[in-house]
Amino acid sequence: MLDQGAPPHNGRPAAPPSPGPVARLMRRKPVEHLVAEGGQGEGGSLRRSLGLWQLTMISIGATLGTGIFVVLGEAVPKAGPAVTLSFVIAGLTALFSALSYAELAGTIPVSGSSYSYAYATMGELVAWVCGWCLMLEYGVSVAAVAVGWGEYLNELLDGTIGVTIPAALSAPPGDGGVFNLPALIVVLLAMAFLMGGARESARANTIMVVVKIGALVLFCAIGVQGFRSGNYENFMPLGMAGVSAAGATLFFSYIGFDAASTAGEEAKNAQRDLPRAILLSLAIITALYVLVAAVAVGAKPWRQFTDSEATLAQIMREVTGQSFWGTLLAFCAVIAIASVVLTVLYGQTRILFAMARDGLVPKVFGKVSPKTGTPRANTLIVSLFCGVLAAAIPLGQLADATSIGTLFAFALVNVAVVVLRRTRPEMPRTFRVPLSPLMPALGFVFCLWMMGSLSTITWVVFGVWMAAGLVFYFLYGHRRSRLAAPAAPEAK
Repeated sequence: MLDQGAPPHNGRPAAPPSPGPVARLMRRKPVEHLVAEGGQGEGGSLRRSLGLWQLTMISIGATLGTGIFVVLGEAVPKAGPAVTLSFVIAGLTALFSALSYAELAGTIPVSGSSYSYAYATMGELVAWVCGWCLMLEYGVSVAAVAVGWGEYLNELLDGTIGVTIPAALSAPPGDGGVFNLPALIVVLLAMAFLMGGARESARANTIMVVVKIGALVLFCAIGVQGFRSGNYENFMPLGMAGVSAAGATLFFSYIGFDAASTAGEEAKNAQRDLPRAILLSLAIITALYVLVAAVAVGAKPWRQFTDSEATLAQIMREVTGQSFWGTLLAFCAVIAIASVVLTVLYGQTRILFAMARDGLVPKVFGKVSPKTGTPRANTLIVSLFCGVLAAAIPLGQLADATSIGTLFAFALVNVAVVVLRRTRPEMPRTFRVPLSPLMPALGFVFCLWMMGSLSTITWVVFGVWMAAGLVFYFLYGHRRSRLAAPAAPEAK
């Protein structure tokens, strides 16, 4: 009988048993490997050129856009003057998840955002699901926002030169048009900036963010002239239920604060600056929202608010009696939405870059141009896809599903921060969520509550999207994952 410890007759040691199906789905990528690979791509590396200011502007640029320009018309009828309280509640809900993002961004400063955080803590399958949700949040929302840009562009053209783009060229099939040319144009413009490099894109975004913040400050300066304290009588006419309903609607105006976490491999000092940028951007956005809402309700009785896309412009015209201010606000809205397209498109390309490096999506998304230090092929493919989607397809409920994908990713981040605290307590953390695990647990519960408030059709669309993602993962990503290689590092 052969000794069990003796090597086989060919002199080679026996291969270790392969992991089972469940173990392969749960394989984790060590944090050290995620960080060590930071910036590395096929043919080149990303360039670290972004400081705290640029990172903060990226998050503000991705968040502060169509929301505040259109959301009051939807939220005020639900909450009345207490819509200011609704903004605070929505901001606190976003804060719970922002704290978790801040801790993980400082601990795992890479481009994959919540996808990478899930890969290091909960395994490959959960990471893929999270990454697929991020594609819904970033990729499809780029197309949805681009459609809105075309509408505001028409308002601006009508107010300045008295012409508009014909419906055939400003709306997709099914919405009364043939091809939405403005939507395609704004995506291609964003692509051109991104092709030039992260630093150049950040500069353009910063200029646009300053313009739209200036527009909201200008609105407050003009709107306060029509302020009437009587408009705040009966502060909560529909009770706390109305405040909560408006808060659920307003939460989606905060989506995008996590965009800075996708720039982890292009930040000069990622571990220090990413947590600061996430929290600072959320504080600025919340302050602006509350201030604008307070002035708007003070200048116009809440019962006169309607579901209009130009609520702020209407208030400016009513206070001043001039149409000029509405046109000016339309111009600022065009700038604001363009910056959202730019920063969200940036985030999508960086998430795909991280997934390509892990082997879960084709390698072309991980190729980096040595000349510009950007994933140019990735940017081109994603931009053309989003541009055509915006120009040719009415998004409908698919656009609404971006919210549920975002909330699902946020929920996973709140779980990931607790898991990493338990599995790797010794890791250095430049920021720590206070009162953990209570705060992450609250973030998780609030995300589930928000998801539960969404319509049935949104859940159906989300289910179809997730099913398609799982099919792709098992046919492609699961087999080509770098962790599937025999020499792949095991998670500690």
